Amino acid sequence: MLVLAVKYISLHNEDDIWLSEYFSHHGINFTGSSRNVLRFDSNKISAKLNLANKGIKTAEYFMAVPRQYKCANELPIKFPLFLKPINAANGNGIDDLSFVTNYTDFESKVLSLYNTFNSPVLVEEYLDGQEFTVAIINTSSNELIVSPIEIVPPKSKNGLRILGRKVKKDDSEELKSIEHDEMKNKVRKLAIDSFLALGVRDFGRIDVKANKTGDCFFIEANLVPGMIFNSSYFPKACKIEHGLAYDKVIQLILENGLARVKPKVPPNKANALGQ
Repeated sequence: MLVLAVKYISLHNEDDIWLSEYFSHHGINFTGSSRNVLRFDSNKISAKLNLANKGIKTAEYFMAVPRQYKCANELPIKFPLFLKPINAANGNGIDDLSFVTNYTDFESKVLSLYNTFNSPVLVEEYLDGQEFTVAIINTSSNELIVSPIEIVPPKSKNGLRILGRKVKKDDSEELKSIEHDEMKNKVRKLAIDSFLALGVRDFGRIDVKANKTGDCFFIEANLVPGMIFNSSYFPKACKIEHGLAYDKVIQLILENGLARVKPKVPPNKANALGQ
């Protein structure tokens, strides 16, 4: 059995090799989700559309390219807005300038992201509440171990708490238990609903954000989440919520994958059984 640690391998002047697709095609067992499901990780819009169609709340959004909208009145959603790449990970492209309150700043950030990532920009309504992430493991007994935690980025010089590339690189955010049971239950339910609706297999991390009134919204799915010891959100969430040691988290993920392996009967025993 193989552990899926990356989604694909990029080749020069050739199509990417999606490892889950390659393994499935060659009958190789692996941990993690199928190629079809992993598209929800690589394309935030695809995940949002899928869940919205199933009645799961996600932040309002639209896509934008430079000079598509001529003035603030043409924008589908009113300010404040939050801008980020459609398919980047690890907070890439996200900083204080992602939060915009006027058309000039909006157009400037759209142009910057478009030039950097060479793709349309995801524009969401700005949610001004708490930020959460939820690690989920589907065990070999088909039970979900759900670990919701709150993420508190440091305040920037502009007084914003933006979970962007620099914050993640510096490890300056605080990860902690969710204090209020009502909020924890809402975050937990939304994450489970999203996990199941997307068809995630084995494990995944669901990001959730709230507004000031406490309504929770799906933000994105991380289906090949980082697993770095003492650093990545996934094992940290399992430790904070359930006290699970790093080795135990990896063991649980491996056990579910191994449970799919059909035991091979030795030839001599197979003959004895009349197979």
